Amino acid sequence: MSAILPGWQSSGEIQLVDPDRAALVEQRHRQLSAFLKERKFDGLLLMRPCNFSWLTAGGDNTRGSSSDVTSALLITPEARVILSRNTDAGQIFDRQVGGLGFQLKERHWYEDRSILMLDVVRGRTVACDQPFERCPEVAPHLAGMRLPLGSSEIRTLRELGRIVSHAVEATARNFQQDDSEAEVAGQLAYRLIRHGVHPERIQVLADGQGHRYRHWSCGPNPIERTCVISAIGRQRGLHAGASRTVCFGHPSDDIRQPHLDCLLVQATGMFFSQRQWELYETWSRIERIYEKFGHSEEWHFADQGCVTGYELSEAPIVPRSQFRLTEGMPMIWQPSIGPAMTMDTMLIGAAGFEMITPMENWPQINVDVKGIMIPRPDVLIRRERPA
Repeated sequence: MSAILPGWQSSGEIQLVDPDRAALVEQRHRQLSAFLKERKFDGLLLMRPCNFSWLTAGGDNTRGSSSDVTSALLITPEARVILSRNTDAGQIFDRQVGGLGFQLKERHWYEDRSILMLDVVRGRTVACDQPFERCPEVAPHLAGMRLPLGSSEIRTLRELGRIVSHAVEATARNFQQDDSEAEVAGQLAYRLIRHGVHPERIQVLADGQGHRYRHWSCGPNPIERTCVISAIGRQRGLHAGASRTVCFGHPSDDIRQPHLDCLLVQATGMFFSQRQWELYETWSRIERIYEKFGHSEEWHFADQGCVTGYELSEAPIVPRSQFRLTEGMPMIWQPSIGPAMTMDTMLIGAAGFEMITPMENWPQINVDVKGIMIPRPDVLIRRERPA
């Protein structure tokens, strides 16, 4: 058996440079350089993971996709520099931004990273994407740069959406009646992680749990009759989410009717998420559906979704929002009514929307919105265990 000598890489570890990604990084650096010149800043510190991922076209500056940020970026018109401790620098530089023209500035692991950042901003006018010392904060300006997505990002999002919906559906088809919510959540997390997708949010709501707690994650409760399984996954900085509903035996009316009404709200929201519309215009359509079917209070109990991207929620779907939708913006729609909840991810296109989390092998129902039939996921009926 041959050994890999220290300091050498196996062929599987060598990172090939994606020319499309490299071109995107260069383009975004030029965009930021123009912003710095216009605002008369000497540089820009990027600390938030969403902005790190955006500038690096998919890089990750967190430890194991957790909330622990390991590195920051200093952007000047001439350079882009990774600021990191020595324990994280190699992995960030080699695995996240290798071959993309970044420089590296590091300190020992036992020194606070803020000391390094203070060194690079001293004597300069440097902006930042979050509060830091006396640096001007420019987070809202950067948020406007992250959307809409470009063609290579949309390809990444499509693949992510297929992985997420497949993982949710495979979990829903294969778990056993009386498995706990936590066991099912673990099965779903495994299916995502094995494909390199970080489980940003997982919900397993057994037997009407969502009626009590709309943002329930999972617990030790056994799944006896019905279950809503939901996941939002993150890969290369982008997000996609999907949910599916399962019932052992034929679903009763108190489950099936809320589910159908949820699908109508969701399909309406998707249909009216049109480019150049402001979110309040879309909101007014779904609010009317809630009222028409006797659920006028339901939208008060939980969020309805968001425009997503490098930040999970780039813009929440709320009443009176003047956020303007444009082609190339992804949206997660997740209405809930009583025990029912449905979630999927769509992309606003030039002539309608594209489903990013498609059904793979799942029962469907067509929802009619203004004469357009929109396929939506029905309840999957599974055989009950023998008595």
